[in-house]
Amino acid sequence: MKAEPLTDRTALAPLLANGWAMDPARDAMTKTFVFRNFIEAFGFMTRTALWAEKWDHHPEWSNVYKTVTVTLITHDTNGLTERDIKLATKMDSLAKA
Repeated sequence: MKAEPLTDRTALAPLLANGWAMDPARDAMTKTFVFRNFIEAFGFMTRTALWAEKWDHHPEWSNVYKTVTVTLITHDTNGLTERDIKLATKMDSLAKA
């Protein structure tokens, strides 16, 4: 089922206050997570991958040593949807674990 574009942007406020930023080039959001070491960064990516697969919504991301850079966008709509809000919120909680 195709996701609907995010029309109510109030859900972005807590995420933006927690380090997410709007991508200036498109309707997407980005965040850089920094961990103590590579193992913690990779563990975060693994935990996130399990949720992303379960929810069939996959991030654009990269990892260099202890840093994970993430961009969330729903490609079907070429913009943000509730799926991105849900995954961003989950990623924030997983980063604290």
